[in-house]
Amino acid sequence: MLIIFDMETKMSFAEKSTWITAVTTVSAYLVYLATIIKRAANVPLAEVPYSVTLLWAVSAVVIVSIVAHIAVVIASPEDADKQDQRDKEIGRHGEYTGHWFIVVGAVVALGMAMAELRHFWIANVIYLALVLATLLASSAKIMAYRRGF
Repeated sequence: MLIIFDMETKMSFAEKSTWITAVTTVSAYLVYLATIIKRAANVPLAEVPYSVTLLWAVSAVVIVSIVAHIAVVIASPEDADKQDQRDKEIGRHGEYTGHWFIVVGAVVALGMAMAELRHFWIANVIYLALVLATLLASSAKIMAYRRGF
């Protein structure tokens, strides 16, 4: 995690942004998951109140990401919003790669809705698909930055 804010490594703003997105998304999901599992100690998992916790988790990702991006801009304002062709290609590649989880998650959630499963399961499959899509896209971008594209 120190690599994110290590100013000696020459990361582009886009790469720093990718790290921020990956870390905040996965962290919020793990906190959400731990909270839901803890609440399931006394009730069946599908009956755990999840809506407010899910909204808080998603909101936390947005807020923490914005604050972290602002901190990165303050730390190196000359790099902010600089993007070359390589950054654009890596970004496009990562997003295309990550979209597969969104498609799979949507199809699974649609099937679950048609089977009339509980909202808990449908919402959690959608959230997991979004987290996995973000993680896959971020991983693809980071690998492209580190190993070449």
